Amino acid sequence: MCGRYATTRARQELLDQFAIQADETGGGLEPDYNVAPTDPVPAVLIRRPGGEAEEEAEAVRQLRMLRWGLVPSWAKDVSVGARMINARVETVAEKPAYRRAFARRRCLLPADGYYEWYTLQDDPATDEKGRKRKPRKQPFYIHPKDGGVMAMAGLYELWRSPDGEWLWSCTLITTDAPDDLGRIHDRMPMVVTPDRWDAWLDPDLTAPEEIRGLLTPAMAGTMDAYPVATLVGNVRNNGPRLIEPLADGDIQGSTSGTLF
Repeated sequence: MCGRYATTRARQELLDQFAIQADETGGGLEPDYNVAPTDPVPAVLIRRPGGEAEEEAEAVRQLRMLRWGLVPSWAKDVSVGARMINARVETVAEKPAYRRAFARRRCLLPADGYYEWYTLQDDPATDEKGRKRKPRKQPFYIHPKDGGVMAMAGLYELWRSPDGEWLWSCTLITTDAPDDLGRIHDRMPMVVTPDRWDAWLDPDLTAPEEIRGLLTPAMAGTMDAYPVATLVGNVRNNGPRLIEPLADGDIQGSTSGTLF
């Protein structure tokens, strides 16, 4: 599961890179090194100005802020979204919560990288008093080796509150991690390559098998991973220090844990 990520690119950089036609962020785009569930995140999507019912209107590529954690249109309240931050690529086309969005409401979620936690292999099972304790986990920051933006495959949904307000929310699609990353965690965000952005965002492409064909397995050797401070575990912490690599002796403030 991907439960934290970083998205820090400037607004204009995203507008240019994704050829955005309409900026709908409302000026709310700020660097975020510790994106957590229910946070607002930038998303790229294509949508007709009048919504899906306006079939004659021209679809426009937009940059919007969406709530991370998809809230299905039929949900009774928004709380369900906190549990729906990830959708597995193996089942996303069939799950009731994601099926309609997979067919018509796909998006790209720009990110610099994401975090996963690795369980230290030789961490003592008991403390100095002999009491059992949970194995410690070391956070890793995982990002493209070339420093480029990760365009994570996502879905978005619109939910209407009882008082008539519309909530835009999203989830990101995950896949099996390749061997070089699977040592840290067996899942990772699905990344859409630039040559497939147009097709992935196209709301007129609705055939599940064609859509599935746009999602390719993660490519081994394209990502870099290194340990970072446990500061990322607290949602109140933010800033560039969260992605600074740790020296070997600084892991969890101790040298007792070994990596891989």
